[in-house]
Amino acid sequence: MKYLCLIYLEEKSLEALTKGQHEALVAESLAYDDELQKRGHFIVAQALQPVRAAKSVRTRNGKLSATDGPFAETKEQVGGFILVEARDVDEAIQLAAKIPVGRFGGIEVRPIQELARP
Repeated sequence: MKYLCLIYLEEKSLEALTKGQHEALVAESLAYDDELQKRGHFIVAQALQPVRAAKSVRTRNGKLSATDGPFAETKEQVGGFILVEARDVDEAIQLAAKIPVGRFGGIEVRPIQELARP
């Protein structure tokens, strides 16, 4: 089964890292992606640009509204994701627990709901 691991973090905590610390975190994260791939769990992973680059889109009564930034006011933002294959939610949680950038926030593990065409 596929599980989306949404990475929530405070961007300030990443921005506070030195260049060396940031490079080490990136290297550790890519190494973990490689480990997941070797074990057959990795599907895709991406980091996201800062929330200042985000747009929130809503359509109501046929009218489009696009605003800057994330939709919700919160101190943590979605910073990236990893889509993994796991036998069950317990295994997905164990995989998510080792995501290096998780040390800066939290990881939401959510099963993917496959949509079927009628």
